[in-house]
Amino acid sequence: MADPRTTQITALLKQRILILDGAMGTMIQRHGLEEADYRGERFANWDINLKGMNDLLSITQPDIIRGIHEQYLDAGADIVETNSFGATAKDLERFGLQEYAYELNVAAARLAKEAAEKYSSTEKPRFVAGVLGPTQKTASMSVDVNDPGARAITFAELVDDYAEAARGLIEGGADLLLIETIFDTLNAKAAIFACEKVFEEDSVKLPVMISGTITDASGRTLSGQTTEAFYNSLHHAKPISIGLNCALGPDLLRQYVEEMARIADTFVSAHPNAGSASRPSAPSRPGRPGKPGRPMGPSSPRPPLSPGRPRRPGLPAVPKSPRAPLKPSRPSRPGRPGSPLSPARPSKPILVHCKIALNNPRV
Repeated sequence: MADPRTTQITALLKQRILILDGAMGTMIQRHGLEEADYRGERFANWDINLKGMNDLLSITQPDIIRGIHEQYLDAGADIVETNSFGATAKDLERFGLQEYAYELNVAAARLAKEAAEKYSSTEKPRFVAGVLGPTQKTASMSVDVNDPGARAITFAELVDDYAEAARGLIEGGADLLLIETIFDTLNAKAAIFACEKVFEEDSVKLPVMISGTITDASGRTLSGQTTEAFYNSLHHAKPISIGLNCALGPDLLRQYVEEMARIADTFVSAHPNAGSASRPSAPSRPGRPGKPGRPMGPSSPRPPLSPGRPRRPGLPAVPKSPRAPLKPSRPSRPGRPGSPLSPARPSKPILVHCKIALNNPRV
C-alpha cells in the first residue's frame, strides 16, 4: 500500500513545480547571534564554544528558526527543510553534543511542522523535508596519504548516525526525508540503508529525496562520479526525486540538471547555490606623482625591446602547409524531450530552490 504522503506529493508534482525553501545559514546570520545566544539558558555553562552550531538553535532559539521557516512559507515555498543539516552524532562530537542528536532532530522537525501547518491549506498544502546532511566525514576516501585504507568513519557508524537522525525527524513530524549535498556516494548509501532500516523496524514509510553535489567545473562529485554515475549508483532506492544542489550557481548547474532529467526515471530536483552578494568595487586611488612604475601611478615609458638574435645561417624557414578547409558544422540537434527545463516535458516537474525560482526565470 502506497504511503499517503507519497501519493499526495506525487500528484502535486504531476501538476506543477514544487518550490523548496532557501538557505537556512544565511538567514540565521542576519540575526547577528553571539555565543550567549547559541548557548541559551540550557547550555550557558557548556565548556565548548557553541557559536556557529546552527542546529542547536532549534532548542535554544526556537522562535528564530520557526520564524525563518515562516518567512519562506510566506514567500510561497511548498516544502521547508528542517534545521538539521549537521545534526548527526559524529558531526556533533566536535561540540560535545553527540548525546543530543535525536532531540535536535525532533526539535528541528517540530518547528518546521508548526510553521507548515500554520500556512497549509487544502488548495496549497505545505510539507516538511527532514534533512539528513552529508556529515563532515567521508566513508570512501582515505584520510591518510600514507594509508589508502584509513577512514574517518565506517559504513556501519554512518548507518547508526543516520538511523538515529531519521527517527528523530519522523518523530518530529517530517513528511519526507531529504538526503542532500552528497559529495560521497557511499555516505548516501549509508543514509538510504538507514532510512530503509527505520522504515522496516518502525513500520513507517516516508518518501525520500536524494540530492548530490557537483563540486566544480569538472562535472563530478568529490568522490569522482559524473551525474550519470551518481544516478546509477542510487536509483535502486526508488526516491521520489533525485537531483543536485549546492556548490554551483544556476547557470553552471543547469547542464548537469538537464543530464539528470535525461536519464532519471523519477522527478528531478535542483536547488543551486545562490552565491554571494557582490560588493561594489572601491574607487581607484589616483597615482602618486613622481613614483613611476607603481600600478596606480602614471606609466613610465618602457625601454625599447632588444633586437632578437639573428637567425643561424643554413636554416631557412620552413613554409607552412596550407590549412585544410573546415568541415561544415552539423546542424544543431533539437533539444531532447528529457530536459527538465524544456516545456515539452510537463510529466517531470522539478523541485527548485525558492530564491532561484522567484528570481531567476531561466530556472
